[in-house]
Amino acid sequence: MIEIIEKTLLTGLGALSMSQKKAEELVGELKERLNLSEEEGKKLLDKLQQTAKENQSKLESVAQDEVKKALERMGVVTEEELNSLKKKVDALEKRLKALEQ
Repeated sequence: MIEIIEKTLLTGLGALSMSQKKAEELVGELKERLNLSEEEGKKLLDKLQQTAKENQSKLESVAQDEVKKALERMGVVTEEELNSLKKKVDALEKRLKALEQ
């Protein structure tokens, strides 16, 4: 019974990150309704928090990838590309000055 409820809760979390307080309130309510022990409630809370962290990390990664793709489509250069171009310009300026002398 607890496993079914746990799986339902974990599935329902999806990409949603729960605050510590909300998670504790939810677990407290479930402990009362399902007559869970303190240890079972703590395990459930830990599992919910871990899942929320994992989902948040996945969401952040997806968001970063999408931003990167959007910037590439717009033709925005990366910091690495910009630094490379700066080095090339500096080298060309030095060569130009050398030729002028």
